[in-house]
Amino acid sequence: MKNLKKMSKVISASLALSLVLAACSDDKSESTGSKDGKDEKVKIVYARGKDDTQGTKAMVEAFEKKYPNIDVEFKEMPADTGKQHAQYLTAFNANSSEMDVIDLDVIWPAEFAQAGYLMPLDRFIDKDGVNLDEYNQGALSASKFKGKQWALPKFIDAGMLFYRTDLVDSGKVPKTWDELLATAKATKGQGGTEFGYLMQAKQYEGLVCNAVEFIASYGGKIIDENGEVKVNSPEAIKGIKKLVEIANSDVVPANVTTFAEPESHTAFINGQSSLIRNWPYQFALANDKSQSKIAGKVGVAPLPAGDAGSAAALGGWMAGINKNTKHPEEAWKFLQFMTGAEGQKIDAIKGGHAPTLLALYDDKEILEANPYFKEEGFVNALEAAVSRPVAPNYPEISDIIQGQISKAIAGDITAEEAAKNMQDEISAKLVK
Repeated sequence: MKNLKKMSKVISASLALSLVLAACSDDKSESTGSKDGKDEKVKIVYARGKDDTQGTKAMVEAFEKKYPNIDVEFKEMPADTGKQHAQYLTAFNANSSEMDVIDLDVIWPAEFAQAGYLMPLDRFIDKDGVNLDEYNQGALSASKFKGKQWALPKFIDAGMLFYRTDLVDSGKVPKTWDELLATAKATKGQGGTEFGYLMQAKQYEGLVCNAVEFIASYGGKIIDENGEVKVNSPEAIKGIKKLVEIANSDVVPANVTTFAEPESHTAFINGQSSLIRNWPYQFALANDKSQSKIAGKVGVAPLPAGDAGSAAALGGWMAGINKNTKHPEEAWKFLQFMTGAEGQKIDAIKGGHAPTLLALYDDKEILEANPYFKEEGFVNALEAAVSRPVAPNYPEISDIIQGQISKAIAGDITAEEAAKNMQDEISAKLVK
């Protein structure tokens, strides 16, 4: 009897222990990961446009090594920013939680925040003590809306002129648009080239950037600092005329109106042109011996000047978190890594992107990989940066500019008509 009672106590204790363990097991199965990131594995989806460099791949690998409980799946979005924007809108309007972290063009944060697509980052920033003073403030300001931080900047861009050093002497790099035409004509056909100059003239956001550069270099503006539409001016018209002249010259591809960044940089690294207008990533891509025929033969300079000097469209990309993400803590860990010193350093070395963290411009490894970051031409190009028209409904404004500039390039309308049409249409659409 005593043995029976003793066995009963043992069974009861074992059953109680089993119930406790089962309860603990159930609790853990419902967790998406502990605060210190050491529990079960979580998968997050990171969406961005096609990356032709090794930057994204290397950065994700480094993150997963540091946080082995978080897997990052890369979802490739269209290279065309307009199509990328449209896909985001379709997904977010349907309250999709498929994408956790997304890349944002500098012109999108306010729009996405207003629409309720993004999760504000302030509580994460405060919790982890992220020092926003360490970032380029111009890039940072584009990710702030109504007093809240909706994204963090990954890299900063500005339009620049890249040239073949075996075809264009560094002391004779074109300083004006007319000199560019002359140099492009003189070097076309040399060193295996088919063209003298490459640009982005397809009807998409890249065309707006090119147009802003031409217009600003002649002293014109599309929308001024007071929010007034000023594109129908002699200065802006002169800039449009020069853009149309170059886009219709024999130094660019005959089908240049189909060229976005991928078509442009591919032709350049294949040795098909002596000059190209592109973003900073072009330098790393052109010096990648595994895919470039002109590695070691690339220089950089500010874009040519018009009557008012050189102007470069300010660009760059940021990262934000989908409001509907099911893994906010893990999404923040990835975003913080990507936009922090570790992620930006990897992207600068492997992807050729210019950091938004100012201290990284003193990093020896970054400067070794991107020697032009310390060159006068690069610095001057960044200093010449001008923003695209600032408007809450920017996509509508961009569509108007794209359409009118495209018509002018095609010869359907004159530069004067394009400027007048933009003045009227933007004024009617502008939301202040």
